[in-house]
Amino acid sequence: MKWATGLLVGLGLVLSAWARESDHAENPDALAFVDYMVATHDFDRDQLIMLMGAAKRKDSILKAIQRPAEKAKPWYEYRKLFLTPRSVNGGVEFWDKNAGALARAEEEYGVPAEIIVAIIGIETRYGGNMGRYRVLDALATLAFNYPRRSAFFTKELENYLLLTRDQGIDPLELKGSYAGAMGFGQFIPSSYRTYAVDFSNDGKVDIWNDTTDAIGSVANYLAENGWKPSEPVTVMASPRPNADMTIVNESLEPKWTVAQLAEKGFPTTATVDPEQPANVFSLQTERGKQYWIGLQNLYVITRYNRSRLYAMAVYDLAQEIVKARGGRS
Repeated sequence: MKWATGLLVGLGLVLSAWARESDHAENPDALAFVDYMVATHDFDRDQLIMLMGAAKRKDSILKAIQRPAEKAKPWYEYRKLFLTPRSVNGGVEFWDKNAGALARAEEEYGVPAEIIVAIIGIETRYGGNMGRYRVLDALATLAFNYPRRSAFFTKELENYLLLTRDQGIDPLELKGSYAGAMGFGQFIPSSYRTYAVDFSNDGKVDIWNDTTDAIGSVANYLAENGWKPSEPVTVMASPRPNADMTIVNESLEPKWTVAQLAEKGFPTTATVDPEQPANVFSLQTERGKQYWIGLQNLYVITRYNRSRLYAMAVYDLAQEIVKARGGRS
């Protein structure tokens, strides 16, 4: 009832002002979605029709999703977006302020504190920028106006309405990214429902205001996706002249082993288990290409955001934060 009450109050305040701007109240895909939600999850049809009428199409969202920085920028430019004095100092401050929760998350999930901190720093500047779009608008825009990924975002909209109903949250209230990601760690709704945890043990799962829940949720996400405690993330490679360049950047998934990559011309001087799953990738620096061997834990970071550049930015920022703190303790 709380979900329905909050929804009706919110709709009463805004629906008339938005009626002319909205195109979802009569959108065939939106109406089919309403039918599905009523039949599958026992939602009230009239409330959902009103909600679709309040969900605004945002052309700025459609533009943003077609030009993510991971695809538009080379590594040396992308890295500068996230590795700044402000981001490093902010990471030190966030770590110091949340040292207890980070230590407990590392102990329970096996994920290093600096990785958790770096992800939250890159995602939201340590909670300073959790997104300016209403999550409902973002998901409806992409579900019903972006055919290439309509199925994915329709499923996320389904999960969003389920989580707001389960949590007693007004679905018009929450804000997030242009892709509908939410909270300190920018979880999409399905990730929230699968991985978010009540790490503060207060009976609620709050990734928007409770940094302890946010920290535990990021750690749980990585652990559930295969993080290997106490194992490295990535190591540099020094290609031989006869190295097999056809396997560089071949896959995010580690398809080879460290030993096999050495046989193919990509040895490393780092001490790494030769049987570890691995792949090889290149990064464009201002002085030319660097070659790296990506291990299981780098792959796990790409499960959070499917980009090598993102994963390497997390890794580099994590190392810089540790240096700025003078160590991990």
